[in-house]
Amino acid sequence: MRALNIVTLVLLIVGGINWGLVGLAGFDLVAAIFGEMSTLSRIVYSLVGLSALWQIVPLVQGRQ
Repeated sequence: MRALNIVTLVLLIVGGINWGLVGLAGFDLVAAIFGEMSTLSRIVYSLVGLSALWQIVPLVQGRQ
């Protein structure tokens, strides 16, 4: 479980940095690396979204 939490946190950090770049500079790093809405970029976006859902569980349960 600990390894999965670390992986999901890393994905959330990557996603947060990507959204920061989109908001501040209009630059989508994931799209630049993998292509605009390519299969790989959609997988990355999906994994970031699933990571966020995974990290909600300990938040709701009151664990850090």
